[in-house]
Amino acid sequence: MNIAIRFFIGYFLIVGLAAWFVLNIFAREVEPGLRQATEDTLVDAANLLAEFAAEHLGPGDGGFERDRFATAVRRAQARVPRADIYGVPKTAVDFRVYLTDARGIVLFDSEGSAEGADYSQWRDVARVLRGEYGARSTRDDPADPNSSVMYVAAPVLLDGRLAGVVSVAKPAAALLPYADQARDRVRRAGWLLLGSSALIGLAFTLWLTWSLNRLRDYARAVARGDKAVAPTGGGGQLSELARALAEMRARLDGKQYVEHYVQSLAHELKSPLTAVRGAAELLAEAPSADDRARFVGHIGEQAERMQLIIDRLLALARVEQLQAPEALAEIALGELAAEVVASRQPQLAARGLQVDIGGEGERRVRGDRFLLQQALANLVDNAIDFSPPGARIGLTLGGDASHHVITVRDHGPGAPEFALPQLFERFYSLPRPATGRKSTGLGLAFVREVARVHGGDADFANAPEGGAQARIVLPR
Repeated sequence: MNIAIRFFIGYFLIVGLAAWFVLNIFAREVEPGLRQATEDTLVDAANLLAEFAAEHLGPGDGGFERDRFATAVRRAQARVPRADIYGVPKTAVDFRVYLTDARGIVLFDSEGSAEGADYSQWRDVARVLRGEYGARSTRDDPADPNSSVMYVAAPVLLDGRLAGVVSVAKPAAALLPYADQARDRVRRAGWLLLGSSALIGLAFTLWLTWSLNRLRDYARAVARGDKAVAPTGGGGQLSELARALAEMRARLDGKQYVEHYVQSLAHELKSPLTAVRGAAELLAEAPSADDRARFVGHIGEQAERMQLIIDRLLALARVEQLQAPEALAEIALGELAAEVVASRQPQLAARGLQVDIGGEGERRVRGDRFLLQQALANLVDNAIDFSPPGARIGLTLGGDASHHVITVRDHGPGAPEFALPQLFERFYSLPRPATGRKSTGLGLAFVREVARVHGGDADFANAPEGGAQARIVLPR
């Protein structure tokens, strides 16, 4: 199991447990919260009814004008509110009211079941009779928690003295729809929270996976010796790790690069230097004028060859040190091909050659114009060197939805099968058919490096109908 999946599972477990713990507390506190809010309302209602009842307690019939109070309460209970409270319909006034005298004897009960009973020991009445706040919660059915009824009592005062107690009751079952609705909302919010947390965790995990995969791919590219740009944008320690890998790669590449090129340059310069030394020794023997001219010309040719090797090597070295093109621009491949062919017209005319440009000239690539021009020129130069006089060279522009392909095709002898794997190696070269001489062996190596700097590659193959074709493949 990779680190990203482990991170996601750990993150989701932590968030899930925290969310469950918090939401479980909320869900458990819904009903107690509703009871507290209802009790607050019952306190207001009980005190309001106590003032109303005080107007009906007195020296009348039994000290209580029962009918007027009872009629008012029953009229209130008979009302049909037709209320919609946050989606919960309310169509009845579901409260109970009873009134006791100063001894706790019930004078009136809206249910009619307790009139004349002694309620002085019930907690709501008893506490009010003692001058305290009175409230209780009692189950009508001890086995059914939903049968609980909340009672809140208030004193009835006449001329500042306690004349009785009014108690207002509300069944807990009336609160259940609101409690269920609140719990449903909490659950929905909980699922939404978990879903959002999962999406955030997944997004972060994907980002982490993407960043780590880029670092892994970069490290593998470095191990293969491929061109690769150090990944950026990982943030924090990931960016520091990417920079550390890039610095390590630069130091290793620099050390190996210098060692390799010193060896290669020494090997390639050995042959022309030997030729120059030999010509100089012969000149020291005072040869004839014709021989002297021939030896001087030979020294000049070898000096020119050494200069060409150094120039080509420097150009290749500069490209090999690049991780990405420096001067990016939109380049029309058709225009690029036409420029290269135009620059080679003298060589083409000297051998009676003609270049046919075909394919999709409107294709455009984003890259370094100078480097791509030099790379294509090297392929055209190779085709010129290996084409028989009067032949035609094909330069085709094509590709697919993801790549551009530049193909240069000649009709020369092709390359021996044993040489094909080595053609892109530095300093490897084949004799030119016209002169028998070899080139610097750096042209195709330069072409491949330019292609790789642009995220592509180059290849070479013999054509089935004869001749050879070299390709530059670039990403779109």
